Amino acid sequence: MADRARVAVLISGRGTNMAALLYAAKQDDCPYEIVLAAANDPEARGLALASAEGIPTFAQSHKGMDRSEFDAILDREIRAAGADYIVLAGYMRILSEAFVNNWQGRMLNVHPSLLPKYPGLDTHERAIAAGDTVSGCTVHLVTPVLDDGPILGQTEVAILPGDTPEKLATRIRLAEHQLYPKVLAELVSRERDPDWIVAKVGELAMALPEVAAKTSHGAPGWRVATTKSGKFFAYVSIRHHGEDAISLLVKTSGPDEQAALIEAEPDIYYKPAYYGPSGWIAIRLDRPDVEWDHIADWLRKSWSFVAPKKLQGMAEFLV
Repeated sequence: MADRARVAVLISGRGTNMAALLYAAKQDDCPYEIVLAAANDPEARGLALASAEGIPTFAQSHKGMDRSEFDAILDREIRAAGADYIVLAGYMRILSEAFVNNWQGRMLNVHPSLLPKYPGLDTHERAIAAGDTVSGCTVHLVTPVLDDGPILGQTEVAILPGDTPEKLATRIRLAEHQLYPKVLAELVSRERDPDWIVAKVGELAMALPEVAAKTSHGAPGWRVATTKSGKFFAYVSIRHHGEDAISLLVKTSGPDEQAALIEAEPDIYYKPAYYGPSGWIAIRLDRPDVEWDHIADWLRKSWSFVAPKKLQGMAEFLV
């Protein structure tokens, strides 16, 4: 399968969840591939499995190293492998806030409880001690707060009479091995899905004052709706005019800014075929590292070019 998302997996031990992801990636219709298995313990058993399966590996002990120093090394190796996403698979080390923020929205973790219940350690013991009849596992995006990121998927696992933490852990691990590949595939596919991209842009555009959504020449668009003839400030181009891209089209200050953007980051910006001569810029959205705060900034800026001055006073956040 062409154009798969590239995933780095971080482990500290056996790497059983890494194995589940790795074997799922062997299917022809899987939208991701594993490009690196990295560990903070050179003796981690999962490294041998990854190597045997042809996955590049990296290992270095974190002992005696400053957290930020170690994470900087790890980040460098992940980027050198060309990874788009990071998956934590039994990685038993807290990551620095800077590292987490650098991979915001692109790093996942699996936790052996139904979050927000029982974050942290000893989840099975705590669930049994509380008299719960069900536990399970959760896949979530990683944030600087431990086990607190947005939940992407969960699977419930029944707690049986007389269960021990070990028995419950075994069944939950089976659930993890099925849930993790599914959620990862959904995440990487979503960010290439035109409907999801249009909805995301629409959410940001409609947060601006007096905006209406309207299709124009077959492209989803947003205009300032103070009058019936309100001007457009943004479109989403879905492979229009022969372009192999899904992109946001917004107004710039003119040809000089347009040219400077394209020269600085040609993989992100390009001159759109139809609107380019009028000073619009195209920003590729069908890529894994879209910074949506940056897209929101562009929408605000483009909105400010067409909104009446009296309306701009309503938007104190505009620069």
